[in-house]
Amino acid sequence: MLDIKYIRENLEEVKKNLKKRGAKIDLEKLLKFDDEKKDLLKKIETLRFEQKKLTGKNDRAVEIKQMLKDLEPQLYKVGENFKVEAVKMPNLLQADVPAGKDENDNQVIKEMGEIKLRKGKDHVEIGKALDLIEIERAVKVSGNRFYYLKNQAVELEFALVRYVLDLVKAEGFQPIIPPVLIKEEMAWGSGHFEAINDDAYHLKNDPLVAIGTSEQSILPYFAGEIIENLPQRFVGFSTCLRREAGSYGKDVKGILRAHQFDKLEMFTFCRGEDSKKEHELIIDLEEKIVSGLALPYRIISVCAGDLGLPSAKTIDLETWMPGESRFRETHSSSNCTDFQSRRLKIRYKEKDKVDFVHTLNGTAVAIGRILIAILENYQQEDGSVKVPEVLQKYCGFEEIKK
Repeated sequence: MLDIKYIRENLEEVKKNLKKRGAKIDLEKLLKFDDEKKDLLKKIETLRFEQKKLTGKNDRAVEIKQMLKDLEPQLYKVGENFKVEAVKMPNLLQADVPAGKDENDNQVIKEMGEIKLRKGKDHVEIGKALDLIEIERAVKVSGNRFYYLKNQAVELEFALVRYVLDLVKAEGFQPIIPPVLIKEEMAWGSGHFEAINDDAYHLKNDPLVAIGTSEQSILPYFAGEIIENLPQRFVGFSTCLRREAGSYGKDVKGILRAHQFDKLEMFTFCRGEDSKKEHELIIDLEEKIVSGLALPYRIISVCAGDLGLPSAKTIDLETWMPGESRFRETHSSSNCTDFQSRRLKIRYKEKDKVDFVHTLNGTAVAIGRILIAILENYQQEDGSVKVPEVLQKYCGFEEIKK
């Protein structure tokens, strides 16, 4: 959420930001509701001040009581109208975010590693041949976009978790296993659940939402609090649940776009002046994780039109998938500045200064997608799959074979 005072004082900058994003927001309506809210607050405060000065019950006291009774519901209604418009406002872009309308306009920053042009088998074929992935029975049990992970693939998952934890803990990221169900008002704080997001699972009998990434439950950890020691860095492991409501018919084969998957996610609370440096740290760690696995990858700067509502800047890391002969996003990191912390009232205190923290998130490892990359990039002509060297000490085997 943006500061309404900042919007008023920097109206032209805000308009340019909206234009670059391709976002259509009625700023006049937003400012009108804010003016109405201010007017009503002023009237109510004036009446309450007068009410305190009156002694006993008289005609004026009765009149003021009735006026307040009439004004307070009006204030609530205007406040709700203001909130509806205010939450539509996207975050302010950082200056170096490239212009563009959609993913086709995202900019490649660099490309690393040797790409295997020969397609070979895809992960579905490899997973079936080596008894690592079972999709048909998962469809029987749970429906489309679910899968069973089996045997050495399970051991690879835990090896990936240990490998990544060791890397990010060295940079001060505290391991955490957060709740996978959160209150709707906490979910709203992330900026990903506007108007009851169609991509989220909502419980039928309780006002709870299933998280699509542990970012969404780590973020409200400090909701309503003032933090004194910054930065606070976390790496959260969780099962992630997504309806994938907007992707019917897209990536339906295999485990790339599933309703359920496991992930390690980095999350940082820091001072505003440190957030760009913190973003660089997260990106560097993502690169270190993938390069350590010896997987080909490229770094993408996401354009303005493809950014999420809370992000001021997003950098994606895409890993080469030989089964599709293309790069696929496996990691994403975003600097959300103070957009989320304003919603959840997360601040920090330093000497006499109290201000909103900046929040950042970044994928450490999305298990399913990295497993695809390993299976397809490390497949051998005899049907076996080599295990990346950095994982061998964690899983205890060098290859997967029949």
